[in-house]
Amino acid sequence: MKLGRGWMWCALLLSYLAVAAVAAQEPEMEADVSDVKADISPNEDEIKVMMADEEVEEVEEVEEVGEVEEVEEVEEEEEEEARVEEEEEEFEVESKGTEDSKGEASKDGADANVSFQVTYKTPVPTGEVYFSETFDDGTMDRWQLSKTVKEDADDDIAKYDGKWAVESLKENKVPGDQGLVLKSRAKHHAIAALLDKPFIFQDDPLVMQYEVNFQDGIDCGGAYIKLLSDTNSLDLEQFHDRTPYTIMFGPDKCGEDYKLHFIFRHQNPLNKDLEEKHAKRADVDLKKFYTDKKTHLYTLLLNPDNSYEMFIDQSSVSRGSLLHDVVPPVNPAKEIDDPNDSKPEDWDERAKIPDPEAVKPEDWDEDAPAKIEDPDAVKPEGWLDDEPEFVSDPNAEKPDDWDEEMDGEWEAPQIPNPACETAPGCGQWKPPMINNPQYKGKWKAPLVDNPNYQGVWSPRKIDNPDYFEDLQPFRMMPVKALGLELWSMTSDIYFDNFIITSHKEVADRWASDSWGLKKLVASANEPGVFAQLLMAAEERPWLWVIYILTVGLPIGLAVLFCWPKKADDDYVYKKVDQPQADVEDEEEEEEEEEAVADKEEKTAEATATESAPAADASEKAEEEDEGAEGGGDNPEGDDEEEEEDEEEEEEEGDEESKAHERTSEDEPKESGDISEDSHKQAVRKRRVRKD
Repeated sequence: MKLGRGWMWCALLLSYLAVAAVAAQEPEMEADVSDVKADISPNEDEIKVMMADEEVEEVEEVEEVGEVEEVEEVEEEEEEEARVEEEEEEFEVESKGTEDSKGEASKDGADANVSFQVTYKTPVPTGEVYFSETFDDGTMDRWQLSKTVKEDADDDIAKYDGKWAVESLKENKVPGDQGLVLKSRAKHHAIAALLDKPFIFQDDPLVMQYEVNFQDGIDCGGAYIKLLSDTNSLDLEQFHDRTPYTIMFGPDKCGEDYKLHFIFRHQNPLNKDLEEKHAKRADVDLKKFYTDKKTHLYTLLLNPDNSYEMFIDQSSVSRGSLLHDVVPPVNPAKEIDDPNDSKPEDWDERAKIPDPEAVKPEDWDEDAPAKIEDPDAVKPEGWLDDEPEFVSDPNAEKPDDWDEEMDGEWEAPQIPNPACETAPGCGQWKPPMINNPQYKGKWKAPLVDNPNYQGVWSPRKIDNPDYFEDLQPFRMMPVKALGLELWSMTSDIYFDNFIITSHKEVADRWASDSWGLKKLVASANEPGVFAQLLMAAEERPWLWVIYILTVGLPIGLAVLFCWPKKADDDYVYKKVDQPQADVEDEEEEEEEEEAVADKEEKTAEATATESAPAADASEKAEEEDEGAEGGGDNPEGDDEEEEEDEEEEEEEGDEESKAHERTSEDEPKESGDISEDSHKQAVRKRRVRKD
């Protein structure tokens, strides 16, 4: 039974490990697919509302003209033509994707396989936008390269001569999708494009969103964008690091500092100076977004109520208020320290002072050493006082190129003295050092409360002459252009799908048609769980210890509990106390045993009367003597003795039954022997019961 249970536990354990291994892969894929589904699911209510508004406006225009029927026919024809054109575009994109994948099949076999399963179509905004760019046409026609130089920089790197290109992704590419790629390293890059119309910070939120992929990782550099202020001096050909901007947003990394910038420039209403305000750091670890070589979606939402929120891959990573969660704060303090106030000379800031009445004790010895030689130490026997600890190497030889004039007199290198290897030590013996019990150090007076303590001094407060209160920091300078002004030590940084709008739903729909497909392709091309574990162990070798423990512990438990034990037929059980039966059961057993014993006794007496009357008389005499002695010694036995008597009685009953069996198997004995044995057994049993 124990063996069967062991194998049952083994089977359950192995089944659990198999299910855990399979489940480790499925949740990740399901999570990715569910996230993408959630990401790409448009907000139908918002789209319906916008479409309904557009339809109402069209109907109102048609009703004013009075040609409703004709316009409906025209709209149907236009929709039919648009549908045909969309089908043609899809066919062209799929054909182009097929040709591209065939041409690159030898290099990117996995990407080619995935590209056949994805139908990409250039996303089109579903609502009002201020700027949108996909680069799917393969050109940078609307973008202007900067032709200026960077101030306060060396001449060899001051020029904005970094290269830009429109290319597809290196990995997890989607056929037909292209983006803007920063191609140079250790150079300044600047490129900008005008918005379709300026954005004015009034009553509408601002939503800016774009994609970034660090295809070769990132050592030191940024991938942020700037919304350039609408000024009369704005010239995209002269775009540089000091061009006025209103908002800067995006990732930046140097060393081990991973940031997600959100900086806006606020204008002081008193002196009209512009000051940069930095939002608080993100609430999550940003490292993975810089190292996984995947395309990530960065979104900034800025509301007219001065609240802001930053998203990465449509998950919130930071939120706050322009009034309270930026550094330095928008509104200065009402009061400031008086710059003309100074601390008085007699101001006492000491909370504790040495006790002026304390006196150094006479027995205080400040010159006593901290360590002294142990007076109880004894030099070990066999210590070699005349042997040095190190001797010259007898096998060393002076090098042939040794020049005594240049190198000095040659001496053999020192090695440990071989004679000291078997001895407790060599050289002059010195007792070990111990702490000096008389050492007290330099005496200092104990500290007491300072009766003249006046507290920590601080200058008095005065009204801030530069104080102002701006309760609407959202009302920033209007923006007219979008620009990228970057320095990077790593090339091939990929940008794509810029959009600026006032509706978060429009940006989400835009992301579902573009970034959502990239996420699906990247998820499909991800390696399995075991491949990811091996890749992680290559970067962090200490993970092998965890892997070994994770695998070895279940195997060890399975072997321990499931391995069959060897059967041992000759196993001898040790006698232990028998479990106590109920009182009623014990009484019934005793009655049955007494009845059997009385019956056997009568048979034995009848037989013994004929064969051995003398022996019977002697046995009865012994029985009476022993019974009398037993009854007088222990009139009231305790529980432990009763239990022992019951055990002995049971053992004698077993021996009696075995004796009967052996008698039945063997040849019949003489009647006299049988009666004598039976009589002795009955007498012994009565004696035990009396005891």
